[in-house]
Amino acid sequence: MSGFFITGTDTGVGKTLFSAALLHALRGIGARAVGMKPVAAGADNVDGVWVNEDVALLRAASGVDAPAELVNPYLFREPIAPHIAAEHKGVVIEIPRIAAARDALADLADVVVVEGAGGFRVPLGPTRDTADLAVRLGMPVILVVGMRLGCINHALLSAEAIAARGLPLVAWVANRIDADMAAYAENLDALRARLTVPLLAELPNMAPVDPARAARFIPPLKLTELIGNIGKSE
Repeated sequence: MSGFFITGTDTGVGKTLFSAALLHALRGIGARAVGMKPVAAGADNVDGVWVNEDVALLRAASGVDAPAELVNPYLFREPIAPHIAAEHKGVVIEIPRIAAARDALADLADVVVVEGAGGFRVPLGPTRDTADLAVRLGMPVILVVGMRLGCINHALLSAEAIAARGLPLVAWVANRIDADMAAYAENLDALRARLTVPLLAELPNMAPVDPARAARFIPPLKLTELIGNIGKSE
């Protein structure tokens, strides 16, 4: 069991919250878990060090103190699309470099939780995108669905794109980002009926973000079964 690749139906749907919560939950069942955010855009200067909030959350939730350059190989200060941020800096995002960092993290931990940037097809350069990265890493995929109007279409299209790349979608997560979403239960039922993989967790609307609290909504038995099933198929 090397880990999971976390993608989402869009940007801002709670990938980082779930990824950090998953790290807490994995630690809760006795696994040495470490988080990774290969590409992050948007950083603040904290005491002379550029810090991305998502990366900081993943590092705080990890059970392994890994080097920053492995956890986050590419950090851009501008909070814009990664490929545009990279172009502004004259940087080429190299997928082999990210893969090497993931492999190094795998040597330090039982499970590596890799959080993608934005949705599944977010560009990383002129000819590469996050889907190409996911294929290179070859990890089981968990899809975070931001529960709001339009989420059914976004979730089904994302699931189709994941399948088209030959990657195993092993679970999905419902994150209630819109606290006032109309017909929430009906939308959840529609997704349950159409996504052919288990619903791993249903996260409530949460402000402020609290990964440790969110971890309580990931049932340990479901997580253990998921890991066991993946292990049997490998």
